[in-house]
Amino acid sequence: MARIENKRDVVDRIAWNIILPVLVLALVGFYAIYVACSNDESNLGSPLKGMLTQTIWYFISAAIIILIMQFDAEQLNKLAPIAYGIGILFLIAVLFLYDRHTAALSGAKSWFRLGPLSFQPSELMKPAFILMEARVVSQHNQTYEHNFRNDWLLLGKILAWMLPVAILLKLQNDFGTMLVFFAIVGGIMLVSGITWKIIMPFIVFVAVFGTSIILLVTTDWGQQILSHWFSSYQFNRINSWLDPSSDTSSGAYQLWQSMKAIGSGMTLGNGFGSVAVYVPVRGSDMIFSVIGETLGFVGSVAVILIYLYLIIQMVRNAFETRNAFYSYISTGIIMMILFHVFENIGMSIDLLPLTGIPLPFISQGGSALLGNMIGLGLILSMKFHNKDYMFSTAGDF
Repeated sequence: MARIENKRDVVDRIAWNIILPVLVLALVGFYAIYVACSNDESNLGSPLKGMLTQTIWYFISAAIIILIMQFDAEQLNKLAPIAYGIGILFLIAVLFLYDRHTAALSGAKSWFRLGPLSFQPSELMKPAFILMEARVVSQHNQTYEHNFRNDWLLLGKILAWMLPVAILLKLQNDFGTMLVFFAIVGGIMLVSGITWKIIMPFIVFVAVFGTSIILLVTTDWGQQILSHWFSSYQFNRINSWLDPSSDTSSGAYQLWQSMKAIGSGMTLGNGFGSVAVYVPVRGSDMIFSVIGETLGFVGSVAVILIYLYLIIQMVRNAFETRNAFYSYISTGIIMMILFHVFENIGMSIDLLPLTGIPLPFISQGGSALLGNMIGLGLILSMKFHNKDYMFSTAGDF
């Protein structure tokens, strides 16, 4: 661990430009959770319990961030395979020890339960996966020159480390989380140095494949073909996305209620803490409906701008580092958070299909918060140890 000379040096090394927007988002989260718990006590617990639980998770996450910040690039590089291996073991274990009640409700075998606490190991796998992919790309680029053959080799390595995760998430029936990992891989590919002669056909293939899946879902015979890979509730979510008014009492009920709640907020909202439209799971996945209904269009845009500011500051820190390994980590974390924000808000207003993806730093839930905060800790570590590598190539592994 790098030696820190004095307290002022420590303060200067902390990325306050990243911490401050996260604190603001946390305050927004406490507000939204309080409102959700106050109106859905039977599902989420009392407001005091909801706030206390989220506070505990924030304190645990803060302690982990402080620990992660002590590790520099070299140490994180060595820890990457260990973190990835532990994450894979947890993803395997949850296939046998998953919470039966949650699986019956959501269709996904992706949660452990210990008494009153539930835990989703794939959330912690996300930063571990980013560390491993960053290690793979940085080691490859130090060993090989970029040419057509070596770039194909690098692409194969990136996808090879993704394959076990994708298989295990498919067995868990957790397609939403798998999309996050695809977004992470896509971001790392773009900055890995792979030639556009490879990347562009790959992007075209993914776009055509995704469009074909959506078109197939809209037909009965297409759903029969895809039934081997997708569950009926996933078909219902896509159908609800394409036509939310078709079944507002069943399959599209959650989406329809979210749109009603956000629409009712209009420009300035219905007032601080004032909600009138019931939205299922609004304390976690649909928490943006609370913001839209109570704070209106102005409040919703303000929250989006805070996320935009956070992403911009993360990108700035990535450009400031001279360490390739850190840059790939930063890219993965940025893509993870950006996709979470884009998907969560998008599904709340029918821009995207419904998935069980929470809103970073705002939604109620310990697993997702812990995973995002670990990612934040990796970004803060980059800033904290930046001076140690600013004029050195030792960090390019």
